[in-house]
Amino acid sequence: MNLRQMEVFLAVAESGSFTRGAEATFISQSTASQHIAELESEFGVRLLDRTGKKALPTVAGKLLLQRIRRILHVVRETEMSMRRFATVAEAPLAVSSSNIPGNYLIPAVLPAIYERFPGLALTVLCGDSKEAIDHLDREEVEIAVVGSRLNDDRYEWTNLIEDRIVLILPTTHRLNHGGVVSLNELITEPFILREAGSGTGRAVEQALREAGVPVRQLQVRARLGSNEAVKRAVAGGVGVAFVSEFSVNKELECGGLVKAAVPEAQFSRRFYIARLAGRELSPAAAAFIQIMEERYAAS
Repeated sequence: MNLRQMEVFLAVAESGSFTRGAEATFISQSTASQHIAELESEFGVRLLDRTGKKALPTVAGKLLLQRIRRILHVVRETEMSMRRFATVAEAPLAVSSSNIPGNYLIPAVLPAIYERFPGLALTVLCGDSKEAIDHLDREEVEIAVVGSRLNDDRYEWTNLIEDRIVLILPTTHRLNHGGVVSLNELITEPFILREAGSGTGRAVEQALREAGVPVRQLQVRARLGSNEAVKRAVAGGVGVAFVSEFSVNKELECGGLVKAAVPEAQFSRRFYIARLAGRELSPAAAAFIQIMEERYAAS
């Protein structure tokens, strides 16, 4: 049994005529009769009683008719859903993200996304960079937006904007003296660091190591799991910290915190979009990447 046979049987049974059923499905009457005969042969029962010019469903025919109606309804719904999916008129998209992209970059492009694709249903799973890539590996998401890039050919990468990492201090801190702090001054300060797996944390540790100050030389008071937690701890006088500039602009504008440059080290990293190599993106994922590139193209 195939879809064409079902369509012909439905048309003939509902119209009560081989002639009208054939016309409705754009085939000849003899072809319609052949389709019905093939169905009757397959099931070993008569499906239509031929009485004069009429074709009336038998008991078996009525049973088949009920099921064919349901099958064809599902088929038509499926066709419509796939068309809407292909045009992003109605499509789900799951994305994983590390904290900075998830809290700052992605929300900033949502107006543009929904202006172009109002039917897109976006889910963002936030965590550190490692967790975001783990979601991608398990195929729980199609793409991951992260602050570090792995040297691994299982992934394809799209470069996005560079992220400046700045030192933040309470406004009353003794090192708030002109916006510049030396590494020697920092070594004696209590430090707040991000947790293991954080892209910001890895970038800071690498920059310090390259400047000749491994993390073990710092007075690490706490490792916290989000930028918000780090900022609150710094504002409360627990210690100083390096954070993404994207995450602290509001506090700097309001005067709750101040930032300082550390000339001896280059604190920055880049954001990336990761996808599994060799996997075709859904139209929704391709549209998301396009809008992210438009807003945050690598410079």
